Amino acid sequence: MSGVVKPLISRSPGQVFWFFVQIATDGTLLPALYSTVEATVVAFVLASFVGVVIGIGLGLFPKVEELLDPYISAFNAMPRTAFAPVFILLFGVSQAAKIALAFSVVVFILMVNARAGIRTVDRDIRLMVTVMNISKRDMFMKILLPSAVPSIFAGLRLGIIYSLLGVVTSEILASRVGLGQLIAGYAGTFQLEGVYAVCIVLAVIASLLNAGMALLERYLLGARAL
Repeated sequence: MSGVVKPLISRSPGQVFWFFVQIATDGTLLPALYSTVEATVVAFVLASFVGVVIGIGLGLFPKVEELLDPYISAFNAMPRTAFAPVFILLFGVSQAAKIALAFSVVVFILMVNARAGIRTVDRDIRLMVTVMNISKRDMFMKILLPSAVPSIFAGLRLGIIYSLLGVVTSEILASRVGLGQLIAGYAGTFQLEGVYAVCIVLAVIASLLNAGMALLERYLLGARAL
């Protein structure tokens, strides 16, 4: 049995490498790579803006958070891949469907982290600032927001990876172009060397995105410290 299964699932590094060279030179890889990265970045930017704004708002207004928290928690607990068919029906087999699925995953990560960041400010500091009669704007810009930045960036670094995962998941389920679509196609025709090659490309992309966010975090936090 093992002698039958092993050839089906195993591929040598050489086979994977030459398959990668083939798709990189015949025009297969670049359009798929561009489509996946584009959808990942768009979903991440939109989810970051919406998630951070809502998260900060919830952190600043506890009564609003208390009202909305049950609904947010319930939606966040749902497996987002279950909504993929809904997004496909709404937007068709398009970039918009991929962006919508990734957005629905990432927005809650940023929302939770931004809310937690605002809450990290010690209650005594808040009381001291209130006694000093500092304006609400100055309190937000000089105390609350800077205190929330590390938590927000932790969410951003996690969010960029989950944005990529959301896009690839959508592409595997239904897509005309993208790295996930390549994985689904190669898996369906038992071209496992193709699946492994594309997975390695995805791992490299994820590493680069994470490294880019880490550099941006160090730059901004370093500039804030000066």
